[in-house]
Formats: sequence, structure tokens, C-alpha cells
Amino acid sequence: MQYKFKDYQKSEILTNHLNMGGENPNGEKIDVTSLYFMRNEKPWIGVMGEYHFVRDSRDNWYRELCKMKAGGITVVATYLFWIYHEETEGEFDFTGDRDVHQFALDAQRAGLDVVIRIGPWAHGECRNGGLPDWLMHKPYKLRDNNSEYMEKAHIWYEKIYEQVKDLFYKDGGNIIGIQFENELADNAEHLLALKKLALNIGFQAPIYTVTGWNSAYGAKIPVDDVVPVFGAYPEAPWAGSTEQLPLSIHYVFNKRRNDTAIGEDLIDNVDEDGWRLPYERYPFATCELGGGIQVTHHRRPIISGMDIYALSLVKLGSGNNFVGYYMYKGGTNKIGRMSTLNESKATGYPNDYPILSYDFQAPISEYGEIREQYRLTNMLHMFVNDFGDILAPMEAVEPKTNIAANDLSSLRYCMRTDGNSGFVFVNNYQRLAKKEDIHNALIDTGSVQFPPIDICGDVSFILPFNMDLSGNLLEYATAQPLCRIVDTFFFAEIKGIDAEYKFADGGIFHQKADSVLKINGIQIVTLSWNRAKYARKISDTLYIGDNCDIYNYDGNICAVQDGDFAYDVWNGSDFEHNTVHREFEQAAILFESTHEPFVPPYADELNLGGERKRTWKKITVSNHSGFIEIQDKYDVAQIYADGEIIADNFYYGKPWRIPAKLLYGKICYLVMSKMRDDFYREF
Repeated sequence: MQYKFKDYQKSEILTNHLNMGGENPNGEKIDVTSLYFMRNEKPWIGVMGEYHFVRDSRDNWYRELCKMKAGGITVVATYLFWIYHEETEGEFDFTGDRDVHQFALDAQRAGLDVVIRIGPWAHGECRNGGLPDWLMHKPYKLRDNNSEYMEKAHIWYEKIYEQVKDLFYKDGGNIIGIQFENELADNAEHLLALKKLALNIGFQAPIYTVTGWNSAYGAKIPVDDVVPVFGAYPEAPWAGSTEQLPLSIHYVFNKRRNDTAIGEDLIDNVDEDGWRLPYERYPFATCELGGGIQVTHHRRPIISGMDIYALSLVKLGSGNNFVGYYMYKGGTNKIGRMSTLNESKATGYPNDYPILSYDFQAPISEYGEIREQYRLTNMLHMFVNDFGDILAPMEAVEPKTNIAANDLSSLRYCMRTDGNSGFVFVNNYQRLAKKEDIHNALIDTGSVQFPPIDICGDVSFILPFNMDLSGNLLEYATAQPLCRIVDTFFFAEIKGIDAEYKFADGGIFHQKADSVLKINGIQIVTLSWNRAKYARKISDTLYIGDNCDIYNYDGNICAVQDGDFAYDVWNGSDFEHNTVHREFEQAAILFESTHEPFVPPYADELNLGGERKRTWKKITVSNHSGFIEIQDKYDVAQIYADGEIIADNFYYGKPWRIPAKLLYGKICYLVMSKMRDDFYREF
């Protein structure tokens, strides 16, 4: 069957119309047009991952940021949670794990830019949305332009500024963006007042953002003063239901940016006053593509690598020109001096989240392990980082016929094009459903027709057409472009599709996986899909881990996994194999059933939904190396070490993995409450 597209219509690109942009001391510039971002006069697509520094130890920051960089992330976003820094009114703390200045320096050392999300209200499943308890008890309206609240916001912003004032892009630093507030859908005047307040204090960055979603026509924002950024999640664990939700629209290509499902537990419909967010004035940018999803007590989805990869690919094909994930690195909440710092029904919110765990099923877990979506999305990130300058000006063109989320038989496809060249995006994956296979698909872009291909199983991929490879016009390839190193171009073989390369001069070449094609002064290297998952472009060199996840740490190639590891490195004509030996002895673990040794200080979490029977085990580990696994099934589990809670988890169908170093040398107990059939599950 032949698959065609709607007519390509070139948009007018507006420039210099936004109160945006900036230059650093080296003369490098960041600007924003109506279609894409620019860096040094070239179109640029940033790849941003969220990592909350206060939800981790500062001893981990640099290493985890290096992992993010290896995963293709170029920008790290982080919330400033007010309650973490001023739990008691007038007493500010930016030391230790709360040191945003050091976090930004560690990001710079790792080669990452930074976007700070300065609130005042942040959400992020933090207590009171990040607002301190003392502020919640004030007699004036919050998140409003009244003088009392704005005075407190002024102090908060000033304290942040004192920490980061020498780190802005204009001063040679790496802070390139600032987000004001979060999920404020109907108060443009307040958003503008917050921006003016920040500018008066001294905040200055090339990019200013606000979240753009709401449940109707896009958030009311101060037009031209901020860029609205959007999101899309594979699930909605904040939804009130405990049943399976309708199939997600985020696995179907369309150019709609606004996801009305995000924040539906908190955002009301805006008034019918004729407001419509003027999308045509801004590039399509995201800050909350789900890197995973946090479980709530009443909804506990299991997120797969394909859930995230396919979602991100679909949004990229639909026009996304700034790829931002929430979360990319999971974390652990701290416990405050006066309360826990998690969102809960006890704090007036509609959801109960774990006291400590903010793992989020993220690409990099709460404790630094790698999940499959890290590997899969890195294939997209390498592509965007190396070819984003040609992709960004290309506009999304939808298929001739729109596809619904519950249509599991039709081909899901889209393209980004400039009218002649471009990229076709195909997604044959739908979360929680089985897509039918497509045979003998003939994709016709209007300028190029691909050969017939079979699209079978859970696959999502990108195909180039009329792509310039160092002066050689590649008419099409039935393989996914990954990256380039000088005149060597790397592609990934798509499962079930033979890699075929046709050039405009008539040459047609078929390549097997892990082979090299040399033609007209260039090289094309086709990697198997599995090898491509472990490919990392580090300092303009391509490395491929031998079923391990490698990254650069202070100039040394390391592996996330413990023990010996191996990797290949591209030398310009072939791959060289390297092995690294590291001493490692996995900790042994002993579980001993026991009577309740003490009344757990946080028993309320164990009794969510009503009092439950508790089971206790004493845990002993032999050393500090590796991870332990808890295979039990339970409702809520907590681990206490020397009487203090150090970890907790809502069971969602996966073994609970804990670093042995958290337990070693301490008297540790595991307590688990009995599971009931009172939540949504996928196991």
C-alpha cells in the first residue's frame, strides 16, 4: 500500500520578535525564532533532562551528570524547591546537597548547560508544590501579584540570585534558561510580574520559559516575553481512576502541542474569554516528555523503554524542536526538620507519593542504574545533536489521513521536510496495545519514494531522504541515521528491514549490520540495533559498550555496571576492542524474618488506604558493593538503618533494587505492609 502526506506549506519564520536571546563573552549567541532555536547563527535543538540536585547527594552530582552527557543530554533542568531552602522563615540553606551553585559548576564541568526552574511554585510532587509551610499559613493569596506575596517572592528570588549570579550565559556561565512558576494556566499578569522581578534583581538568560499546557486553549502567558514549553507522558498516575486509561494519543503523530492531561488534577478550565495561545510565534518546545513516570499509591504503571522512546520519536516527528524530559535522573526526597517533603493527600493534594523515593522509573534510576529508555532515546539524541541544524528548520507534515489512538491497524507516520529533503518518522508501537504489522508499505514523500518495507512488531524509526552526506546526495536509506564523525556516517539497522542506501547517482547498496561502506570519499557504518543502543558519542569519538553503558568521567571511560567491562572505539576506519578490569565482589545478603523491633516512625505510609498487616525482616549485607534485590510483593515497603528511614517503595511489579552501601555496617530492617486490590496495576 502507498502512503502519502498532506501538502507541504512553508511557514513564515519570525525573527527578533521575542524578548529573548543573548550573547556570552566569547561572542557566541543563542536566539529564538518562531520555528526553532538558534545557536551561533545555526538552528539548534537542545536535549534537556531534568535532575533535581536536592533529591541526590552532592557526592553523586558530577558522576550522574556525566552519565546524562553520555546519554546525549546537552542541557540539565532543575527545580529550586523553596521549602528545601527556607523551611523556617528567614533561615536560608544553600549548603551541602542544597548548593545550586556547585551543581551548576558540576554541570559545566560535565559539558552541560543549565535551565533553572525558580518557581516560586514548582510542583514536582514536592510538599505544597515546593512552597514552605510557613508561607502556606499567610493570610494573603499565593501565586498572585498582591504586594505581600510578591515581597516574599522577591526575597526568594534574591536568595537564588546570590547563589548563581556569576553563572549566567552572559557572564560565560552555563545557565541559558529560566522557567518562571509552573502549571499556572490562567494568570499571564503574574507570570510577567515574576519575569520583571527576576530581571530587576539581575537574572538574565537567553531563554525564558513557562509551562504552556492547560485544559482548554493553552495557558495564558505574557506573549513574546516567554516561550511556552509542553509535555507528554506515557501514563497519568495522577488520574483519579484505578482502571486502565484510554490508549494514549502520544503514540500517534499530530502537531498539537498542548497536552490537556498534564496537571488535570490541579488545573481548572480557563474562562471562555476568547484566549488562544499564539503557537505560531514560538518553536515547539518540551520540558516534560516523560522520561518515565512516578507511581502514586492508587496508580502504579510499569514503564518500558519503548514507552519513552516511541513517545519521544513521535513528538520529534510532529515538530518538537527542543527535547526536554521529566525526569531523566530519578532521586530521593529528603525529610525536613518539621515534616516529610513529599506530596500527599495529607498536604491537601489528590495523590499520595512515597515519602522518599522519587525514582520516576527514569532513564537513570534513583540510585544511578540505567534503564532501557536511556539507551533507546540516546539514538534519537545523537541524531538530533549531529543533524539538528538541518532538522530544526524542517516542518512537520502529517499523513493524508489522521490516525486515532485506538486505530491499531493503520500505519502511523509523519515527516519533517523543507519541501525536498527530510526525514520520515514511523511508529508501530502503542503502549498497552498490540499494533498490527504492516507489509509492503510504500512511503512516498512527494520527492522520493522508498522501496516497499515490512513494519513488524514494536518498532519506531527514522528514515532520511535527499540527505546530503558530505556532497553525496543520499536519495533514501532504509536505516536510521545516528551520528557522524567527520565524513563517516553511522546508521542503525531497523529490526526486520534490510539496510538499503540509494544515492542520486543511481548507486544502490545493501549493507549487513556492523559493516562499513566506502563510497566517494565517505564511509557509511551500519550498526545492529542492539549495538546502536550501546553507542555513545563522547568528545567527537564513537564508543560502543559491550552490553554495558559507558560514559566519560574526567577523561576516563567508565561503565555504569560494576566489575569488568569492554567496549569498542571507532578509529576512523574500524572499531578497536578494549577491556577494563575492575575489582568487584557483589555483596551477599541475608534476610531474617523477625517480630516488629520497633514501631515504625512513618507507619502512616504503611497504612495508606487503611491499616494493614506488617511483615518485618532483618537485613544483613556482607560488604558495600553492588545492589541487593527485594523480590517480595507488598503494598508499601520501608527500610530502616540504625533506626532511621533510608528508603521506601510502592510495589508496582518490579523487584526493588537498593545499593548495598546504604545498608552495610548498619542494623537494618525491612518492613512491608500487606497488598490489597485497591490500586491500578499492570502486573
